[in-house]
Amino acid sequence: MNNVINVIAFIAITLSSLLFSSAQAAENNYKQGYISDELFIYMHAGPGTNYRILGTVIAGSEVKITGSQDNGYSEIIDDKNRATWVESKYVTTQAGLRFIVAELNGKIATNSNFASQLDGEVNGLNNQVTLLTNDKKKLTAELKQLTTTLTETRTKIKDQDTNIKKQWFFNGALVLGIGLILGLILPRFFTRRKGSMENWS
Repeated sequence: MNNVINVIAFIAITLSSLLFSSAQAAENNYKQGYISDELFIYMHAGPGTNYRILGTVIAGSEVKITGSQDNGYSEIIDDKNRATWVESKYVTTQAGLRFIVAELNGKIATNSNFASQLDGEVNGLNNQVTLLTNDKKKLTAELKQLTTTLTETRTKIKDQDTNIKKQWFFNGALVLGIGLILGLILPRFFTRRKGSMENWS
């Protein structure tokens, strides 16, 4: 008896696993779909108006298409994860106007943010250009001042060199003059002194 129960339990578990796997496989095969832009349409429990109405689905709603079709109806999974049937003419794989508008608004917002970011970067670059321009003006003024100082220094060095040469020339002339004077006076002085000494003797 226990063996029979074990076998039944094993079969039940196996069937459950297979059903679960089939359900997952079926779910993975769903297509992305939308309800076309009508005001609203009825959802039925089966493929036809003779089936119970489960509710309505709003136009433009995003749904999953299971791929099952019958009697002009398509099976869908709505946003509440319910498997229902709606007329195939209202099911499409193209996004409805609501999703297109939402996507466009998202793109516009993204582009606006990107434009604002670019404006911020441009303003930052303009500030950097202004700073660099001011630095360039300052450096140009400093370079001009240094050039003027260098020119003045060179002029002073040239004048000092000329003055030194003049001083050397003057000193040389003075030494030469003194040498000439001494060369002319000393021999006469010694000659007179010698003559005076001879007279004494």
